[in-house]
Amino acid sequence: MSSKKDKLLTSAASLYGQARNEAETGDVSAAGTLILRALECERRAGEVGPQVMQLIKPRS
Repeated sequence: MSSKKDKLLTSAASLYGQARNEAETGDVSAAGTLILRALECERRAGEVGPQVMQLIKPRS
């Protein structure tokens, strides 16, 4: 599972780099879009792993 998390974080880092390049060339709109995509990757990376509800056993 950590490989999926690593891929998502690597994608986020790449998107941040692309956003920096776009911002430096003056395309702020494209930079903003790339930043939002990077944040989405970071959010998804944080969700990788077992979910709490799956660990709680219901009472019989």
